[in-house]
Amino acid sequence: MESSRCKAFLTAAETGSFSKAAEILYYTPSGVSQLVNALEADLGFPLLRRNKKGVTLTSEGEKILPVVREFLMQENRIYQLAAEMKDLAIGNVTIAAYSSIATHWLPGVIRVFQEDYPRITIKLMEGIRQEVSRWLEEKIADLAFLSYQDPMPYDWIPLAEDPMLAVLPRNHPLAAETSYPIKNCRNERFIMPALGRDDDVVTLFERNNVTPNIRFSTLENFAALAMIEQGLGMSVMNELITRRWHCDVVKLPLDPPQHITLGIAVPSLKNASPAVKRFVRYAEERLAVRSS
Repeated sequence: MESSRCKAFLTAAETGSFSKAAEILYYTPSGVSQLVNALEADLGFPLLRRNKKGVTLTSEGEKILPVVREFLMQENRIYQLAAEMKDLAIGNVTIAAYSSIATHWLPGVIRVFQEDYPRITIKLMEGIRQEVSRWLEEKIADLAFLSYQDPMPYDWIPLAEDPMLAVLPRNHPLAAETSYPIKNCRNERFIMPALGRDDDVVTLFERNNVTPNIRFSTLENFAALAMIEQGLGMSVMNELITRRWHCDVVKLPLDPPQHITLGIAVPSLKNASPAVKRFVRYAEERLAVRSS
């Protein structure tokens, strides 16, 4: 299977356009189309639907896409390994991470890593847990920084324990207390981030047999913090996500105390590319056992 045909298909599928794929790959649109046509002829079925607005995946294309992505990743690993043998440090690392980790932890790690390995390209993708997990599962990302949840189907490196907090408006009746009882969430106007299902928060409630009174949902925690500041409700979130956001809110430890474990997930450390292994080692050395 020719990698140029696979790259043309993958790029066209991700951009939804032969023209956009051509710009990225430095081909003409007709050249990209011909490469995809050749791949479809090899496989014996169509991978993309063509229309005036661009291209979309067929059902066969959806099934083939992750395999093609893995094929190209393996090809990239071969070149990286060859460079490693020649004592060169080149390659690409795509990282998926919670926005809190991407904001507070990774910039420093990436800076020192780039100083030592300037020829390794870093791509950082931020998202909520559903997105981070999907990017890892679909092999869009090489590794992910997220919280531990059972089951964990990947190689896992724990980095830090992060406490879960109740975030309240300043005028909340319990704002002056030293802790917030989890059970009270049953009667609060609860704001749920992460598209209405923050897995870390949901797991916390399930573990404590609490059903929160969800009145609002947001995509990100930052919007939830702003809503809490306006007195629209309260929420529960990990401490790291609340840093550097100067909202006029009250943050209290939960009663009983709760925490999440943040770390690195890699599909297979053994089979990871040299560049990915290098980055994991740097991150682990600088972040492991750190106090969040």
